[in-house]
Amino acid sequence: MAQITAIGAHPDDIELFMYGLLAACKARGDSLALIVATDGAAGHDATGEATGATLAKKRAAECKQALTPLATPEMLGLPDGRLGEEPAYIRNIGAALLQSKPDLVVTHHPSDYHPDHRALAKLVADAVGFRCPVLYADTLLGVGFTPQFYVDITPYMADKEKAIMAHTSQDPGRFVAATRLHNRFRAAQMNAPDGHYAECYRRAARFPFADIRALLPPPPPLRPFYVLGSDGLI
Repeated sequence: MAQITAIGAHPDDIELFMYGLLAACKARGDSLALIVATDGAAGHDATGEATGATLAKKRAAECKQALTPLATPEMLGLPDGRLGEEPAYIRNIGAALLQSKPDLVVTHHPSDYHPDHRALAKLVADAVGFRCPVLYADTLLGVGFTPQFYVDITPYMADKEKAIMAHTSQDPGRFVAATRLHNRFRAAQMNAPDGHYAECYRRAARFPFADIRALLPPPPPLRPFYVLGSDGLI
């Protein structure tokens, strides 16, 4: 059993980018710690009802509803959109990460689309140091991302979509549709049978963690291969 710690930049990031992996880890008996770095207040409320501190409170409630089936998330409440502006944030993030004594930390990829995602990737890597490996999640719709590990999330896809839908302030249906397409595509890259879904990850390539496959859930299954023999397909 491993201690898996996931940290996302905003409320809903863990759900969009990492939920399937985390659900698979929990199902095999791992312990989870979930951290959300910012308060999400710089976003918008699709219902048009909340802004600023009111929106932050609403987004925190949505996040807790979405993630509690995995674990109760810790909300750091750092300013949305400003993770790269204040070096002191590394202390907040580092303290939260190390408190869980992780065997593996999962976060955003350093080249993802959002500046908070990119800033968080660096803050996490610096905070963790050599204590444990860091795993980077796929980017938004896979742009600029070369997968290193594929994780089968088929049994957890419905739960992932339910978690995304809990974020009612974010017009979540559009994210469900995009995530379903993306995760199906990733499974298809593995030649998995129809109806399978996968999330993709890369490890932070730094000493001393060369091989972390044993910490990860299994990849999608391959569809059967057929070979033409002397008596036909075998």
